[in-house]
Amino acid sequence: MKQAKNVTSLLFFCAIACAGIGQLQPVYIFQKDDTLLKKKYYEQSFQKKKDLLASLSKENASDYKKIYDEQFDEIGNFLQTTRSVTAPEAHSYLQSVLQKIIAANKELNGLVVRVVFSRDWWPNAYSMGDGTIAINAGLMIYLKNEAELAFVLCHELSHYYLNHTSKAIKKYVEAVNSEEVQQELKRLSKEQYRVNQQVEKLAMSLVFDSRLHSRSNEAEADLQAFNFMKRTAYDCNAIKTTLQLLDRIDDSLLYKPLDPEQVFNFSEYPFKKKWIQNESAIFSQLDKNDSPLSQKEKDSLKTHPDCSRRTLLLTDSIQSIIAAGKDFLIDEKVFNKLKRDFFIEMTEQCFHADNLSRNLYYNMLLLQSNENIPIAVYSVARDLNMIYENQKNHTVGLIIEPENRKYPGDYNLLLLMLGRLRLDEITSLNYYFCKQHYEQMKGYAGFSEEIKKIQAQQKQVTN
Repeated sequence: MKQAKNVTSLLFFCAIACAGIGQLQPVYIFQKDDTLLKKKYYEQSFQKKKDLLASLSKENASDYKKIYDEQFDEIGNFLQTTRSVTAPEAHSYLQSVLQKIIAANKELNGLVVRVVFSRDWWPNAYSMGDGTIAINAGLMIYLKNEAELAFVLCHELSHYYLNHTSKAIKKYVEAVNSEEVQQELKRLSKEQYRVNQQVEKLAMSLVFDSRLHSRSNEAEADLQAFNFMKRTAYDCNAIKTTLQLLDRIDDSLLYKPLDPEQVFNFSEYPFKKKWIQNESAIFSQLDKNDSPLSQKEKDSLKTHPDCSRRTLLLTDSIQSIIAAGKDFLIDEKVFNKLKRDFFIEMTEQCFHADNLSRNLYYNMLLLQSNENIPIAVYSVARDLNMIYENQKNHTVGLIIEPENRKYPGDYNLLLLMLGRLRLDEITSLNYYFCKQHYEQMKGYAGFSEEIKKIQAQQKQVTN
């Protein structure tokens, strides 16, 4: 019986290998970034850092330098890697929306900004404090129209225009060097017990104070963004819908929750319930010391806190606008195309960032929804092969995230499953998965190479 199964396996692999010899037809061509533009943006940012350091007074200069070094290291990492998007179509579109805002607001003329999309998966947009502003793909895919994108831009432009980052850095440095904090540090240095815990508690109090202070920054940026937005021809109701989106975005779904059994159930190799059993107790698998955050802590740590309250603060202002604006001023077709493309772009970025579990999750969602099937099939096969190799080498923890209360339940379920699969189960899943999809994968670049890896794995687990 085993010999017959191996013969069948061999014939299947041969069929795949032969099919791969023909014309390779990539289904999706990833956006090609403008590397010269990235270099230009990086040089502009680096010059900004030099100017800031040169302007520092001697008082607390070392603290400022440390913060600026960390800040600009992150900016450099963003601008010099595949995280930032400078592909012509996407970048040109974003600059067109930006220019609509600048043209309607004279105070923004002369403001040097570098506004780019990013391939990062988390739903956020942020001003880095030097004029660099990022709109994550993870947020763009949820926006409904160009007006919502315009408000996001207005909000981040407001943070930079109002100098919020520099003010926050100044406030933090002054707090750390205040007489009160310095006296507390001296007192703690004389303590014999739980010194580290007390220092950590002091540090957290400063961080929480800074975050709480940012509430007023968010409200101020919202108001300034409203003033920028109302002068454009965009619909200001997008302010309200965007804030409502941000308030619930952690629970928002583009696709129905992932069901691993739907993707990995085959007549010759049925899905095993034990891989995901006790899913109702999934959070009990987490570190018992990882206690849930209080509501106050959760709210304080939000990137965009108090969205419902912020919406109320602007409701009357939005309703006072008589003339109705438009949802789109530049190009609705390009906007919708970028939303579709960015889901694939951010998914592939997860792979480049060695976050295979999230890459696998997104591609399984595509398969479950019958979208972008060839690239999703290829990516799942590639991920399972890499998970196999890393598990064999005891390095799987480097590419698979641990379960976490902040993650959606279906993603935690996948993480639970990946943590339970044995080597022979991984390669068997991949084999039958590829066998199920091989007809539609004929000629897809790289697929035959993944098949060869599975073949080598099967030899390893049977020896």
